[in-house]
Amino acid sequence: MAKNVQKSLPFSRKCLILQLEMRKSALLWGFLAVLLSGCAGEFNKVYKSTDMDYRYEYAKQCFAMGRYSQAATLLGDLVMMKKGSDEAQESLYMLAMAEYMSRDYESASATFKKYYQTYPKGLYAEQAMFYVGQSLYVGAPEPRLDQTPTIGAINAYQQFLDLYPESPLRETATERLYALQDKLVQKELLSAQLYYNLGGYFGNINSNSESNYSSSIVVAQNALKTYPYSKYREDFAVLIMKSKYELAANSSEAHRLERYRDAEDECYGFLNEYPDSKERPLAEKYIQKCKKITKD
Repeated sequence: MAKNVQKSLPFSRKCLILQLEMRKSALLWGFLAVLLSGCAGEFNKVYKSTDMDYRYEYAKQCFAMGRYSQAATLLGDLVMMKKGSDEAQESLYMLAMAEYMSRDYESASATFKKYYQTYPKGLYAEQAMFYVGQSLYVGAPEPRLDQTPTIGAINAYQQFLDLYPESPLRETATERLYALQDKLVQKELLSAQLYYNLGGYFGNINSNSESNYSSSIVVAQNALKTYPYSKYREDFAVLIMKSKYELAANSSEAHRLERYRDAEDECYGFLNEYPDSKERPLAEKYIQKCKKITKD
């Protein structure tokens, strides 16, 4: 009996500790709820106030405390009212930064751009120009999606580098510009790969020069011309080689010999440029198969 009581004591102690922790959590959450409720009530009071200086100081306080959404809400109205005043520049730049910190990147980019256009010699002009691109960079979609924001970010960073070639932010802007360009190259690579994977499913490859293999070749070749120093250069070269071989293998008799010769030349060119490639065995295999046709 005594042993059973002793065994139950640790469990009872754990239960007591758990209850105390739960009470602490309940009190903490209750305190936070009251605090947030008070903040919300105070914000609504300020938002409805007609005292612009009071609203502006409160907006700056919100920004300093990391309450960026509230700061942006107040500043959205204030920037027009502060126009022409000593606080005009600060209010517009702070609005842009509050939008950026709230992850409203599209609005932030537009506001940073507005700041630079309004105050090209302003106190925050250099930072604003950088953050036009930075906002688009952070919000840029993955390579499979539409890359319009990516192109916009590239243009913005390039403009920043042209305007501020000695900026301490130059290195960061350059690195991110290259990263964005890689994203565009990735999209082209995915497109070329998709055409290759589709093969001849959606067209008569024997008579249609615009087949999927041909499309894969065109996309990859154009990408190499546009981005000749891309880190994906070899990947495009592999796709071109594979697509040319498959195009030849699936060609009609009229185009067969010509396309096998083209595929063979492509394989030799690939081996010359990438002698240590992991795809070397595949290139050599294609060459042997092509020779069986081109020698006859």
